[in-house]
Formats: sequence, structure tokens, C-alpha cells
Amino acid sequence: MIVGAKLPAMSASEVMSATASDTGNIGASFYFAPESLAKGTDAGLDGMRLYLLGRGGVMGDVNAAVAQSSFGYFNPEMITKMWDSGIETLSASEAAALYWECAAEHGRVKFGDVTGLAEYCAAAEAVINAADRDGLPLFAGAASMPLVDDLPGRAYQLAVVLRELRGSAHLAAVRSAGIVPREAHAYKRPEMVEMFGWKDVTVSDDTEAKMVIAEERTDAVLECCYSVLDEAGESAFIAGTKAMAAACAV
Repeated sequence: MIVGAKLPAMSASEVMSATASDTGNIGASFYFAPESLAKGTDAGLDGMRLYLLGRGGVMGDVNAAVAQSSFGYFNPEMITKMWDSGIETLSASEAAALYWECAAEHGRVKFGDVTGLAEYCAAAEAVINAADRDGLPLFAGAASMPLVDDLPGRAYQLAVVLRELRGSAHLAAVRSAGIVPREAHAYKRPEMVEMFGWKDVTVSDDTEAKMVIAEERTDAVLECCYSVLDEAGESAFIAGTKAMAAACAV
């Protein structure tokens, strides 16, 4: 149903345009959800340390510098402080396993009434399986995490992996477009600059034009992944993404 020689009704770029923002919102919605924070507290980690170790720990028990290089947008001093203090309580790989459970549980909470999850999962897995891991360590780590069997939990975990896929490709594209990641972050999310450990970040006059280039290059890297979807797969993927995004927004 998902992969075949049939030409898709939409281009890969159109599929990405229709789903990228929603996938980003879906995949981030469990980060600081009350249930996730509670699991972190039980394990001895506050919300930010659980977030950093949980996301970065999919790459294994790496040091803070490796984690920061994969996140990209954070102040390295902040990452070092939180990472090094966090792993005194829980190793990065242990935190990743815990966070992965949080992701599945968030899907179970949010997607109980969402239909079409089996078809979405088939499409999402096809895209992920078609993606090249080279140069995308955070995505590679997330894609290596075991998926749960139940559809709500599995669908959510797949959306998280897809978020890391685009995020990893976009970070590389931002650098190739000549943008310092913290400047890209300030341009897209000025209200979150301080949360990421920065005080004053100057956005250059040409940042907007460079960000357009970065988005185009991100799509170019990911085009081969989304091209594996046939018309039925595209429909299932877009419909599932929209339904999941709506459920997460409640």
C-alpha cells in the first residue's frame, strides 16, 4: 500500500509542507506534559534535565559536547551544566528509555479516539525506513529505539522519530546556509531564547533569506524519504498527522 512504482498524487515537498509543522508540534507535546514531568520527578530529574537527557540519550551515554552538537540551538554552557548534573542521577541511556515510555504513554492518553492510526503507522515507518542516517545522529538514535505494539503509543513514538528526522536535517541545513543555530532559533522562536540559555542574540538582516534556503535544503534532503509514499500512503499520513495534531492540541 505504501511503497510502489505508482506516481504519488502529491509531490514529496507538498506532503512535507502539509505535515511538517503539525509533526513538530505533535512530537514536542509530551516533553513537558504533566505525566512526563511526574515520571521525571519519580526518577530524580527535573523537567529540563529529563528533556535533555531523554532526547539526547537515544545516542547512548555520550558526553555533553556531543549532546549539544546534536541539539544545536542551546547554549553549550547550559547543556554542560544540566547534562553533567543530570547523569549523576540517571544515565543518559536510562533517561532515554524512560522518556520513550513517556512518549508512548502520551500517545495512549491523547490518541484513544483517533482513527486511522494503523495506516498512519505504516506510512510513517515507510518514511523512516527510507531515511539515510548519515550525518543525522539524533534521528539515528531515535529511530533505533524500540516501538511499542499498541497503536496509540506506537503512532506517537513514530511522530517523535519523524520530528527528530526533520530537526536533524534542518540543523545541518541551517549551518550549510551560513546561519549560526542560535540566530536561527532567535529568528523562529524569539520568546524561547532565554529558555535555551541565551540572553542577547542578534538576528542579521539576511537571516530571513538564509532561512528560506535552509528550509529548501531540508526538504531536498528529505525528499527521497517521503517519495516512497504512494497516493494511499500520502492520504493516510496526512490524515493521521492532522488528527493527531488536533488531539494533542486539546
